[in-house]
Amino acid sequence: MTKTTISVAVAGNPNAGKTSVFNALTGMKQNVGNYPGVTVEKKTGTAEGSNGTQLHFIDLPGTYSLTAYSQEEVVARNFILQDKPDVLLNIVDATNLERNLYLTVQLIEMQIPVVVALNMHDIAVQRGLHIDCDILGRFLGVPVIPTVATKNEGLLPLIKAIESHRHNTSALDFINYGTALTPHIDQLQTALTEEGQSNARYLSVKLLESDGHEQEELLRGSSQASTHTQFVTDATQIIEKDAGVSASTLIAEARYGFVAGLMKEAVKEGSTKTTYTDAIDKIVCNRILGTGFVALCIYAIFYLTFQLSDGWEFIPWSGEDGFTWTTPVGVFAWIFEELLPSFAPKGDGAFASFINDGVIAGVGGLMGFVPIIFFLFLLLGLIESSGYIARIAFVLDRILKTFGLQGKSIMPLIISGGIAGGCAVPGVMATRTLREEKDRITTMLVAPFMNCGAKIPVFILLIAAFFPQDQTLMMGIVTIISWSFAMLAALVLRKCVVKGEQTPFVMELPPYHVPRITSIFRYAFQKSGSYMKKAFGLVLVVNIVLWALMYFPRLDTDAYPDASEEELAGLQIQESIAGNIGSSLEPVSQLAGFDWRDNIALLGGFAAKEVIVSAMSTAYSMGEADPGDIEEQTTKQPLSQKLANDPNWNPLRAFAMILFVMLYAPCFVTIAVIKKESGSWGWAGFSIAYTTTLASIVSVLVYQIGLAFGLGL
Repeated sequence: MTKTTISVAVAGNPNAGKTSVFNALTGMKQNVGNYPGVTVEKKTGTAEGSNGTQLHFIDLPGTYSLTAYSQEEVVARNFILQDKPDVLLNIVDATNLERNLYLTVQLIEMQIPVVVALNMHDIAVQRGLHIDCDILGRFLGVPVIPTVATKNEGLLPLIKAIESHRHNTSALDFINYGTALTPHIDQLQTALTEEGQSNARYLSVKLLESDGHEQEELLRGSSQASTHTQFVTDATQIIEKDAGVSASTLIAEARYGFVAGLMKEAVKEGSTKTTYTDAIDKIVCNRILGTGFVALCIYAIFYLTFQLSDGWEFIPWSGEDGFTWTTPVGVFAWIFEELLPSFAPKGDGAFASFINDGVIAGVGGLMGFVPIIFFLFLLLGLIESSGYIARIAFVLDRILKTFGLQGKSIMPLIISGGIAGGCAVPGVMATRTLREEKDRITTMLVAPFMNCGAKIPVFILLIAAFFPQDQTLMMGIVTIISWSFAMLAALVLRKCVVKGEQTPFVMELPPYHVPRITSIFRYAFQKSGSYMKKAFGLVLVVNIVLWALMYFPRLDTDAYPDASEEELAGLQIQESIAGNIGSSLEPVSQLAGFDWRDNIALLGGFAAKEVIVSAMSTAYSMGEADPGDIEEQTTKQPLSQKLANDPNWNPLRAFAMILFVMLYAPCFVTIAVIKKESGSWGWAGFSIAYTTTLASIVSVLVYQIGLAFGLGL
């Protein structure tokens, strides 16, 4: 028997718990891609209904209304209008009902069956709110189901409501737009209906609301477009003359008026006792204490990440001395430094070098960081799921405004790695939620300064080698430095390059939640899996290319009859194609303390910052550069130990490298996204030029000043 498939678009305000409901309904049956023609993420999933029904969910971008100010809102609205899902599942925050219902009334007007999930119902009850779902549903003409997604409560009734309501729509005129608007709405609706337009009432209201996007759509799809446009122009002029305000203002007032009346009928407030969310926020969002709590949170994340991954020994292990305990990093180190090399081909031929140096050393240098990445995202998932991430944004919002950024820029910066571990690609994409173009450009130009997950392995490598006793402190310092440069760059850009007024922003703070352990672990495994996939994908390909450039052409060993094997290995890589390229840059790079091997790695970092570690692993495993200073080393040594034992390396050089990697050009994927989001290769090219210039100046100054004070001697 063929299964009945119901397509369900999941819509709602940001922070309403939309993703939590989507995850609870679909579990692991999810796919992630992009909407056609745009870089907005598209998440889909399936769930089993009753009687063989299958529900196909599409998680739409969060939006406060259907007025297309941002690309996220355009995507959400276009999907509903063009793809016409069978049901709209509207996720409503029960603790912020009045704000959320503004979107609900717009969705219902689209004449597509709507089911409302009244999420976080338990928290609303704790706050003394008594919401009558029956009255709410009767006024709206749609099912209203109370849910608590974090506890899987209300999901079965929600699925049943979707199945039973998929052929029903609400009344067309449940909102009274008043005598000034209604005649014009009715007349335009009649004309559009006769022309065969679907959603005629919704389109009529949107046109009178002076929604430019809908007017463009109408002009493309209507044979009477010019007539309708003229009617709207005349009608809005008449409305403004008679009412004294614009038609869009009257429409918004009518919607809010309907929602306010609905609230009086359906919501009763009990005793207004202070909730635990209010009590916590009085402390963590305090103007004085708030910043301290953010710093403490970041410190705790780094401390626990290092301790859980490579500090506390809690994994049973059989070592040379019998049963013992080891760390997750120790397990991965054993796999890539002892187990796999034991199966690899031996000798000095091309194939043996390819496997040992190009694949195992390169990828192994990255895979050793998998436990660190896992625990980092596990802790970040815990912070995000609890609701505290929004408080971090709220506290830092005050700082952003001082440096010329809009408050809403905080989330793209955090996504990019403001709290280490993000990625600049989705961070740049997230700038589309900013309505002013100047705010968007500025934010996407400074977002790559954040410490993304690709930079973290480089920082951890150098910190482990040269600051082993202060790893948590150093990661905290690196985070502060990245934010400082981002803020200063934003200030200069707004003063000199992207001039304009700042846009005000009001931030919502969702209630605190008890995180779902399964969701947090799923999040951490997904992020770790993406990291591993990248290591075995793009990074491996780039590293193989770099290995070939370091292996060819082969050195004429007869020309060096007195050289040892170690010296020949060093000469081979130094005289290779990559060695010559790296050496050609040394006259400049040595001002920052970098040698030709560092140059090769940093050039590879233009493809992906993870390549820096894998390229250095390959370069240092294939031989030393300076034959006169070679000390016997084995490829089984971790790269951090090789660097620590290298007499040419020191903490000053390591710190200069950290600063350069932090600031120089974004990876090519980020550059491509900047081009797409800004619509110009000019901004993408500017991003490469100004970041690399800044990175070069800063790293050279730090290194040279350090030398002047005797720090690198």
